[in-house]
Amino acid sequence: MQRFMPYSLNILVFLFTLLSSFQAVADISQKEREKTYSQLEVFANVLSILQDNYVEEIDTNDIIDGAIKGLLYTLDPHSAYLEPEGFNELQEETQGQFSGIGIEITIKDGILTIISPIEGTPAADADLRAHDIIVEIDGQKTKEMGAMEAIKKLRGPKGSEVSISVHRDGWPEPKNFNLVRDIIPLQSVKSFFIAPSLAYTRVTNFQSRTTSDYKKELRNLQKIGQIKGLILDLRNNPGGLLSQAVSLSDTFLNEGLIVSTRGRTEEQNMSFRAHMGEEAASVPLIVLVNEGSASASEIVAGALQAHKRAIIVGTQTFGKGSVQTIIPLPSGAGLRVTTARYYTPDGKSIQALGITPDVEVPYVAYQEAKTDDTKSGRIREADLPNHIEGNDEKDQASTLTQTEEIKQRLREDNQLRTALNILKSLNLYSEFQTIK
Repeated sequence: MQRFMPYSLNILVFLFTLLSSFQAVADISQKEREKTYSQLEVFANVLSILQDNYVEEIDTNDIIDGAIKGLLYTLDPHSAYLEPEGFNELQEETQGQFSGIGIEITIKDGILTIISPIEGTPAADADLRAHDIIVEIDGQKTKEMGAMEAIKKLRGPKGSEVSISVHRDGWPEPKNFNLVRDIIPLQSVKSFFIAPSLAYTRVTNFQSRTTSDYKKELRNLQKIGQIKGLILDLRNNPGGLLSQAVSLSDTFLNEGLIVSTRGRTEEQNMSFRAHMGEEAASVPLIVLVNEGSASASEIVAGALQAHKRAIIVGTQTFGKGSVQTIIPLPSGAGLRVTTARYYTPDGKSIQALGITPDVEVPYVAYQEAKTDDTKSGRIREADLPNHIEGNDEKDQASTLTQTEEIKQRLREDNQLRTALNILKSLNLYSEFQTIK
């Protein structure tokens, strides 16, 4: 064994240095430290044996990278080693700029599982859904494939193709999807008036400018008309930046705790509170969620629910309530490490539980009714030939397309209809109270 020691010594120096950096922020007992050093020496010796005896010459860097990936893979689905390329892609993603098919994924019970598709992306257009299982990517089985490795395979240049095999509950066998990669939309916020004085807003994910874009959308709506009620749609929103979840929640709250985090070390125990003065802090609010609402989306929904600031409508959320800290490494790579859990203002853990809606409304797929309004006698004045135009009819013509789109959306989306009906009721009740 003496012939292996020069290699072992070099590797041990590297590993001991890495371990010492973690010991600076973690309380490790002397007994545990000695045990770790002993195990690291075993690793170094195994590496040396491979360098001298493996049938082909090995790349030490690749071996160590693989060992680190394996180390993190044994912890939880969200901790990962990010090679320089992957680390750069993660930074681009939080800035809202990357090319792929537009899904958030995780490892659930050892299986590559979709958290949520992002609206307006190839994945959403193909009707991929939360909890779908990705069985293969370009013919390669995903069993024991890490989330970061899968993300790397799913991403690629705009216009390139990727083939995935997907299993869904109720399907007798997996189905194949051939998707063309595209630039994932930079704009994470959409808004319009869904009814007079009632606004619909949608946040598709939480990027670095989400809250500022959301406030801008509100100001643009207020230029069109008064906002007396809001719908915030967080369905199929896989999450994103914690800071943006906190600041968006703050938009609707004037005081109180928004979210807290609890970890092993004192610096991981943090609390985030609301501030006075946000423009949307008083209007009636409905928040739409579903099984594809995760992480940052759950923070927002949980905070607004706990403060009784909003009525949460939809289905149980995904339950991704852990905090990932990104630690850059000198090589240009990075570690994504789970360091804490999220807790709502009323002390409830989000992890693996999710947010339970106040009004549970399962999504029902739309089936177009095969009726003829003319034959059934449902004819309006505007349907009659040569009818006299109303004073506002010509002005309304320019917005007819949008109105029809909204009507179609409401016909097809039973959860949105429920949210709008509740919001109308709240608005009507508020007007009655004002009259009194």
